[in-house]
Amino acid sequence: MTQPNFPASVHHYFLEYLPRHKGLQSSTIRSYRDSLRLFLIFVADANRIGVSGLGFKHLDYSAVQAFLHNMEVERGNAISTRNQRLTALHVFFEYLGRTAPEMLPVSAKVAAIPMKRHQRPEMKFLARDEVEALFACIPAQDRLSLRDRALRMLLYNTGARVSEVAQLKVNQLDLASPARVRLLGKGSKWRTCPLWAQTAKALQAMLDERGAVLSPDSLVFVGGTGGGMTRFGIYKRIRHYGKLWEAAGVPASRTHLTPHVFRHTTAVHLLEAGVEVNVIRGWLGHVNLETTNRYAEITIRMKADALDLLEPVATRGASKSAWRDDAAMLVWLTSL
Repeated sequence: MTQPNFPASVHHYFLEYLPRHKGLQSSTIRSYRDSLRLFLIFVADANRIGVSGLGFKHLDYSAVQAFLHNMEVERGNAISTRNQRLTALHVFFEYLGRTAPEMLPVSAKVAAIPMKRHQRPEMKFLARDEVEALFACIPAQDRLSLRDRALRMLLYNTGARVSEVAQLKVNQLDLASPARVRLLGKGSKWRTCPLWAQTAKALQAMLDERGAVLSPDSLVFVGGTGGGMTRFGIYKRIRHYGKLWEAAGVPASRTHLTPHVFRHTTAVHLLEAGVEVNVIRGWLGHVNLETTNRYAEITIRMKADALDLLEPVATRGASKSAWRDDAAMLVWLTSL
């Protein structure tokens, strides 16, 4: 493949390869596009040419290594950001190796660049009383409060990703008993989640208030102008209520409220209720069971902390950590 075909190759990559061959959703494609744009700008600057002048000869292994080094050392990006960009480059160079034979050696070398391990951020979630307090701070009933109550009920009920909620359509809802919702998750995989009666009622009230006859393809959540709520729009509304919550004197400082906090909260509360991990995996749409197991680790730590608090007062002090050194006790805790 010659240099003039490079722009056409990139065009085909985004319009054909990612959505059709890889089955990626638009949100993931946008993320890959942003990563590739940064990479191409970096390579063009390094070669002192415009992006339009780039060809396959400029996309070598050293360019990828230099780009990753620049991100970490020069720009000070987090390891998680570096890994995210590398994931996008892995997919792009895999595509180049498939479509341009001369790029196959480079593709193989880029594929061998490993992700870097990094400490996962602390997982934030709400306690049950915090969830109740959060819903109690919703203002008097009006169009926005009806929508926002339904939005938060759905987030907490299903643990849905914000992208899944933003693209939710009327035909994905079944509000008759037993109510349920079909969510389109990562990898274009569908899953069905049951809805509480109060969640279905809140969604129906919101849809009825809109007044218009809604087509099956109508978006469930819309903004003030009637257009669909974006991921960022949903984030802003959740943050708005987080600030109201804090202003009401509720101790929310330990949890920066975001849509994903609802997802974590749903998972932890399901585990606390005794729901099996594999069921929660299907509920949340996790591809990897390891992701779901992170919530199990949290609940085990919570049980261990509770056991520590229940330790008889007379035994506290010298032998306080004894149970932590007891292998049998740790096995028992893990089995709870």
